[in-house]
Amino acid sequence: MKSAITAGGAIFGKLKALGIDYVFANSGTDFPPVIEGLVEARRQGLDLPIPVTVPHEHAAVSMAHGAWQVTGRPQAVLLHTNVGLSNGATGLINAWCDQVPMIVMSGRTPVTEHTRFGARTVPIGWGQEMFDQEALIRETTKWHYELRFPEQISDLLDRAWAIANSTPKGPVYLSLPREVLCEPCPPEGLDRPSRIAPVVTAPEPAAVQRAAEALVGAERPLILSQRGAGSAEGFAALSQLCDDFALPLSHYWSNQIALPIAHPMQVGSDPAPWLEEADVVLVLDALAPWFPDKVTLRDDVTVIQAGPDPLFSRTPVRMFPAAITLSGPVDGTVAALGAAMWALPPDAARVEARRTVVAQASDAARTAVRAQAEAGRGAPMSKEWVALCLGEVVKGRKATVFHELGCPLQSLMLDQPDSYFQEPHSGGLGWGLPAAMGAKLADPERLVFATIGDGSYMFANPTACHLVAEAQGIAVVTLVLNNEEWGAVRHSVEGLYPEGHARATNEVPLTSLRPSPDFALTAAASRAWTETVTDGADLPAALERAVEAADAGRQALLNIAIARVT
Repeated sequence: MKSAITAGGAIFGKLKALGIDYVFANSGTDFPPVIEGLVEARRQGLDLPIPVTVPHEHAAVSMAHGAWQVTGRPQAVLLHTNVGLSNGATGLINAWCDQVPMIVMSGRTPVTEHTRFGARTVPIGWGQEMFDQEALIRETTKWHYELRFPEQISDLLDRAWAIANSTPKGPVYLSLPREVLCEPCPPEGLDRPSRIAPVVTAPEPAAVQRAAEALVGAERPLILSQRGAGSAEGFAALSQLCDDFALPLSHYWSNQIALPIAHPMQVGSDPAPWLEEADVVLVLDALAPWFPDKVTLRDDVTVIQAGPDPLFSRTPVRMFPAAITLSGPVDGTVAALGAAMWALPPDAARVEARRTVVAQASDAARTAVRAQAEAGRGAPMSKEWVALCLGEVVKGRKATVFHELGCPLQSLMLDQPDSYFQEPHSGGLGWGLPAAMGAKLADPERLVFATIGDGSYMFANPTACHLVAEAQGIAVVTLVLNNEEWGAVRHSVEGLYPEGHARATNEVPLTSLRPSPDFALTAAASRAWTETVTDGADLPAALERAVEAADAGRQALLNIAIARVT
């Protein structure tokens, strides 16, 4: 850049210099200097990220979330003042819980009423004023600030990017007053990458050594993983570690996979039987590694908590034991732990005896999962059957399933890192479809599925999502697993009151979603390929047709009738 440019456009140039590919945005009356500046920047021939219009802010944040999950490249979100920020707040809660880095910005109502260029011009300039707009997202961001002068843009975005990418990663926020965006911004620094390097932590060598000694010496070790192994390298290293030392691993409430589901040391989603006997437990980046009310640990158990923030320090109440803590990205921790363990002499007879027991239990668990899935192939079908059929379709392909109360992990039988992402444990519904869209946009060669419940689909603002998918050519395949109810709420009621009145009468108020809309029509309004499937026997062929449509560049939706679990 040779000369000053409107600050609203200068932001885009700086974001591109930071490696941002997309800015997911929903505009408003605070956007005139952004739009004017963007056109100005284009006319100057500047290298810019792609602006993507997303007509709902929750979907915009979720698209940035999904794009990062499959690429590891943070993206940016630009929202409309306080009302847009409030719509995006649920997405930010999810991103915070999942430790997803992104730069989130929103306009700020002009603070001046006249004279200064960019001052208030319409009544909402008064209606959207707040004492503390940043309070909307303060607890779900690592850093937040308000732009005061245009010459701050380069330095503030450098700092924002570095903090977002530091361990543990997470979203950051910058508010943008309209008067400041209207001013010219000097060019210095706008075309360079960040001058501030992110902080990447690593576990203390002494703690790694203690953890390695505990695991190698254990009779009944167990690994619990919720958020995967950190990278493809971490996935491979963890698989080798489990192989060499016969370490059983449970995917309890996992939103990513850490081992292939068919791995002989992968023991399923229920850790309770293994936990009760475990003498050493390695917890890999798990917010809640077990159900405290239903699990009793041995008095002499050694629990190792490992992850970017192994104690989850911003979670007020989390009392799981931590005799040893290993702080750092999971893949780096696994590599360090593996190196220390491989340097120690294991008890070969003990390892081989354990391998036989674990492999038999693992095989039995997979057989039971498959039998349960095949038993659900009727009309209506079970979620497990849908997952089993989908797993067969994606086998051997570069594919990712985004699950939001949709296809359960164990029945999918996936075997690759980044092949599965479940909804964040924060539970901000409406994440699955736009996250899948963000992933497909960022990695067009990947076959991407959103498998979501009917309630989650409605929360996703599907009209907005399908509009964006058509406009951007995002050929994602959506499976709406439609049981005409809030199934998660029903299960929660019956779990808390197993002998209660609701379960006894099979009447659970406030959970019915009947009469069900024809979701195929919602997607068809944006020219999606659609089909409704009511019989499990018809599902495999319908899935193949949906994938053919996606391979041809067209978004697809299957509205699938699912049995209610009673």
